[in-house]
Amino acid sequence: MSEVVLVRNLGLQPYKLIWQQLKTFTQQRDTTTIDQIWLLEHEPVFTQGQAGKPEHVLNPGTIPVIQSDRGGQVTYHGPGQLIVYFLTDIQRKSINIRTFVCALENAVIKLLQNYGITAATKTGAPGVYVADAKICSLGLRVRHGRTYHGLSLNVAMDLEPFSRINPCGFSNMPVTQVSAYDKSACLQKISKQLLEIIAQQIGYEDIVYE
Repeated sequence: MSEVVLVRNLGLQPYKLIWQQLKTFTQQRDTTTIDQIWLLEHEPVFTQGQAGKPEHVLNPGTIPVIQSDRGGQVTYHGPGQLIVYFLTDIQRKSINIRTFVCALENAVIKLLQNYGITAATKTGAPGVYVADAKICSLGLRVRHGRTYHGLSLNVAMDLEPFSRINPCGFSNMPVTQVSAYDKSACLQKISKQLLEIIAQQIGYEDIVYE
């Protein structure tokens, strides 16, 4: 059972609706529930992590700011950014949260290699970076050994809203995206490629699409 994952492609979605669905799924699942991965984009929104400091939101303008229960500081979500949410029973898979996060980061790094992009992690700053520019953010929550929330990968989006915050709590942090290196970058293609790599990293042998 733990080697199967159900994948849902949800398209463009409001943040609060999906967040509530993530929490509900996690609260209602049991030891036999198949893990799920949700692929989607969000309507424009700034989200604050549990330890998010308000001073890192500089000038949100008309974009809403939502206090979330994920880890990390403030980030931006918008169309053209791939959101991958992980509803994973890491206790059942016998992996800790740090190992899980490392697996996700390594999957993104491996994906970017396919596009000729050299990426890496940074000590003390979760996520994936190209030189000093952040291209992928991670923020998870664990409840009774089960994760929700996930990662956001900048593919082909308007990066301007990132200038209205200190991304992930770091002032003047540059932000980049896949399309800056490969103009043909397609969110649908990238989501499929990333999913296959993540399945290998986490140990899912069978991917079932809803």
